[in-house]
Amino acid sequence: MEQATHRTPAAVHAEGVVKRFGSTVALDGVRLTVRPGESHALVGRNGAGKSTLVSVLTGLHRPDEGRVSFSGEPAPAYGDTAAWQSRVACVYQKSMVVPDLTVAENLFLNNFAARDAGAKRLIGWGALRRRAAELLAGYGVDVDPTTRAKDLTVEQRQFVEIARALSFGARLIILDEPTAQLDARGIQRLFTKLRELQDQGVAFLFISHHLQEVYELCTAVTVYRDAKHVLSAQVADLPKDDLVAAMTGDAARSAGAWHAGENSAALDRAEPVLVTERLALDGVFEPLDLQVRPGEVLGVAGAAASGTVALGEILVGMRAPTSGAVAVGGRPVRPGSVPDALKAGIGYIPEDRHQQGLVVGRSIAENATLTVADQLGRWGTVMPSRTRAFARSMIEALDIKTTGPEQPVSGLSGGNQQKVVVARALARDPRALVAVRPTAGVDIKSKDSLLGVVRRVADEGSAAVIISDELDDLRVCDRVLALFHGRVVATFGSGWKDRELVAAMEGVGERE
Repeated sequence: MEQATHRTPAAVHAEGVVKRFGSTVALDGVRLTVRPGESHALVGRNGAGKSTLVSVLTGLHRPDEGRVSFSGEPAPAYGDTAAWQSRVACVYQKSMVVPDLTVAENLFLNNFAARDAGAKRLIGWGALRRRAAELLAGYGVDVDPTTRAKDLTVEQRQFVEIARALSFGARLIILDEPTAQLDARGIQRLFTKLRELQDQGVAFLFISHHLQEVYELCTAVTVYRDAKHVLSAQVADLPKDDLVAAMTGDAARSAGAWHAGENSAALDRAEPVLVTERLALDGVFEPLDLQVRPGEVLGVAGAAASGTVALGEILVGMRAPTSGAVAVGGRPVRPGSVPDALKAGIGYIPEDRHQQGLVVGRSIAENATLTVADQLGRWGTVMPSRTRAFARSMIEALDIKTTGPEQPVSGLSGGNQQKVVVARALARDPRALVAVRPTAGVDIKSKDSLLGVVRRVADEGSAAVIISDELDDLRVCDRVLALFHGRVVATFGSGWKDRELVAAMEGVGERE
């Protein structure tokens, strides 16, 4: 069967593609071949170029040079959406189904069969539902066509999107982190269905941060790092350590500058500032006991499905845990209460500055002082002069590049916007700072500056928690916990090696 597969044209072949956005090279030196009936893993750290490659393979972006072919035929012309849909589709981590439409309506969206050739072109709903039922049954998808998409499970929505793609004729399906929101049973059901479709000749390009899933499902793997192709190999011939090394590069290259000093003895003598006791969220992460001491930066490392972001949101009161408690300096924090978390002395740098961190239409001064409005005037008033003065002090302390406190944050660079988010988090002199991927989307210089701020907060006597899967974020930490599927699988001191930490986050290496 393997030999027969290799004699047939590849489901997709891409070679020599160079993708540019403006003057920035986003992806260089593409080499990718996915064969019919194959599950081919595409892996790499954040920023490796995976998303850009997917955009090229699905016709959303035009490559500068090189070629893409499907089953031996050149890729459709750029902009010919229907032709691209008949060859390839991507099922994204964020579902693309329309929630308020039924399964049948989603399956044939923009492709409804006309009742007749007349001018009215009415939709035959009964026939549409029958066609949907036949289509789903043909691919073994057990979903009622009349169910609204919003009432489906994550797993069912994925199956519907795969069935829709196949109905257009696509035989290459790109799966973008398909297991991120699934539990263990859901993952196994998904994999079973994918193997059944592979037997029908469907090829999958499987994008995942979980390397154990690569070894369980895929026969081939391609690695990208720093927007360049690193290797393509058969999974069976590639040891896990070599795969991690390909993703991270030479570990010795980046080990050094930002690793925190060894100060564990001093930290152990101090009373903890931030404490959790048996903190848990059902289906997301298991009971967790944390103790973060003054002067300590604790790293919590893990991919999206590991429960790390949910943990951060619980610590700052944005979500309520299923069980357990959070305390700051011995003071219990009311579960699910942001105001109480602020009063207890918790500062927060959110994962997404655009959605959770900034009021984009407002000024730097207004954004930086959102958490301290009660300190800017008497009897509930806010004095503009105090607001500006406070903002100027934060601008100077964090070196925010701006024309002044009144400048809208929308006019700042990404790095300076993030500094405004940090300014707001520091405005109340927090006893504990929780930062979720604090350097996401910023340049190297701003990244160093932001990590320096977190380190300084701890060095001045507070506790800090950095939640991230970015290795550079975690180098500033004194101690790092690696979570995988909601469970702590390893604990590292400040001298960890890249490949050790990545292996733990990906579930292929555990250390007690």
